[in-house]
Amino acid sequence: MPDRPAVRRRPTAPPKSFLWTRRICLTVLVAFTTLPLYVMITSSIKPLVDVESSFRWIPSRVTLSPYVDMWSTVPLAHYFANSAIVASSATAISVVIAVFAAYAVSRYRFPGRQLFRITVLSTQMFPGILFLLPLFLIFVNIGNATGIELSTTRLGLIITYLTFTLPFSVWLLVGYLDSIPRELDEAAAVDGSGPLSTLLRIVVPAARPGIITVAVYCFMTAWGEVLFASVMTDDTSRTLAVGLRDYASENDVYWNQIMAASLVVSIPVVVGFLLLQRYLVAGLTAGSVK
Repeated sequence: MPDRPAVRRRPTAPPKSFLWTRRICLTVLVAFTTLPLYVMITSSIKPLVDVESSFRWIPSRVTLSPYVDMWSTVPLAHYFANSAIVASSATAISVVIAVFAAYAVSRYRFPGRQLFRITVLSTQMFPGILFLLPLFLIFVNIGNATGIELSTTRLGLIITYLTFTLPFSVWLLVGYLDSIPRELDEAAAVDGSGPLSTLLRIVVPAARPGIITVAVYCFMTAWGEVLFASVMTDDTSRTLAVGLRDYASENDVYWNQIMAASLVVSIPVVVGFLLLQRYLVAGLTAGSVK
């Protein structure tokens, strides 16, 4: 007798109580995350008198003067330049080193390879505050011995950010490169391509989502970091996050300008995330399904 075709069972729909519970939870979560942003936006377009008076959900008067006055009240342009230099430099260096290190770990077998992968991953177990004092003392000793100031300069801050962005970048790229077929490397080797040429012409284009994910992570980490930047910078190398924090702690604060500056500071990260989000999803989920 011929085999009977298998009967496909339709998946049972979840109960309505579950759907309504999920909707309510998602609504509360969205409100919890968007209400602070709404307050920030509305406060940035209010006169200072309205901000300091009783709170209103809808502004009675709208003004754009905080977006103009904030550039003279706070040296925002100087802080912006410092943050851009530090974040861009830390991102570029992390990506370049991570690409070469991840390619070596993913494609070559050498003694201590697994130990290296475990060590790189284990560095993420410790909070960054544990490295603050040792790094500061190391930079001070280097400055005393060589005359190269690192404890309060942008160069020292860039090196500091590399200590906790680079291990995660290497670990993430190793997982992504493992998902790229090795047959591509072998085909390039048959055509006479060397390891460096294979990496730059074959592997790097194929690993573009993973590299973009690493770049966005490094930039976001360096752009909004406060703890290390508050200790390892001075007036000439102060970044945006530290500058705004210091201004908000003063006695005479224009809160509408603080809100406007906070929105302007977040624009580069938000725009970059929106433009590159499809690469982020591909880079973070690579290697999860074999």
